[in-house]
Amino acid sequence: MAATLADVAARAGVSTATVSRVLNGNYPVSAVTRERVHRALGELDYVVNGPARALAAATSEVIGVIVNDVSDPFFSIQASGTQWEAASADLLAVICNTAGSPSDELKYISMLLRQRVRGVVLTGGSREEPEHLQAITKLIGQALSAGTKVVMCGRPAPPDVDVPCVAFDNEGGSRALTRHVITMGHKRIAYVAGPPGNSTTTARLKGHREALAEQAIEKSVVVHGDFSRASGFDAAMELADAGYTAIIAGNDLMALGVIAALRQRGIRVPEDISVAGFDDLPAAVDVVPALTTVRLPLDQGARRAGRIASGVEVVTGPTRLWMPAELMVRESVIPPR
Repeated sequence: MAATLADVAARAGVSTATVSRVLNGNYPVSAVTRERVHRALGELDYVVNGPARALAAATSEVIGVIVNDVSDPFFSIQASGTQWEAASADLLAVICNTAGSPSDELKYISMLLRQRVRGVVLTGGSREEPEHLQAITKLIGQALSAGTKVVMCGRPAPPDVDVPCVAFDNEGGSRALTRHVITMGHKRIAYVAGPPGNSTTTARLKGHREALAEQAIEKSVVVHGDFSRASGFDAAMELADAGYTAIIAGNDLMALGVIAALRQRGIRVPEDISVAGFDDLPAAVDVVPALTTVRLPLDQGARRAGRIASGVEVVTGPTRLWMPAELMVRESVIPPR
């Protein structure tokens, strides 16, 4: 039997009016309550109502793109690439900015499914908390049942979920980057990682540690940021006087923050401390010194995801579309003094 509005309200512990407000988005509801309602919607496989269920197999001319922060070049490049492919297929791409909120990610996916979108592209790292993965799994199941294509771009699919994944080689790229820094003679290395519990953070940190182990180098100190320039700045202020000869950041934005902090402290890059990043964003080659980093084919991967979500390219099941990483050796890493 199909779940009713009352079923959702009972599961979430709220009134049916509150559920309606969350679904319609026409009345302020607290973030905690919204998250409970969206979780209940996913657990009960609730779409919207009887007529909507009858039309569930229909799809609109819209592609939904879930991004963490559209102001971050990493995500704006992917959003742009996906949008370009959607437009080429005469479809509209709707960019949903979650600001890193797991509950907002669930909310936007639910909203897109209620609009019966043609496809959904989920970009960037995924949260690794079991509860969130379970909720995402249920929403993906709803999408596939309704005929909506789902593509993961730069993030793994939840366990036992068979959808196409455009996979960037975060682990291999990080391993190659750390090997390069070690080859240049560095043994005292600090690492500024992304937020814990994020699949991209986990993969890049794993590659970094594998390279250290290969060279029998002691574990580097790890400081966690949030992939923002500000968090890289704060991490470098903490690490500046600890005697490290190299700082590797988990992405380019944090690396730029590291360089800014070191300069503020009167520490020269790379003469005193070498700095490396990851992603090869446009600013990486313009900063002085030019940033040693890892290039990911973000635009190429996003376009591929856009074509699949649009139905232009037919890929079904748990296909893994591998996007290789490339080490970009520049001036920000030199041998230690």
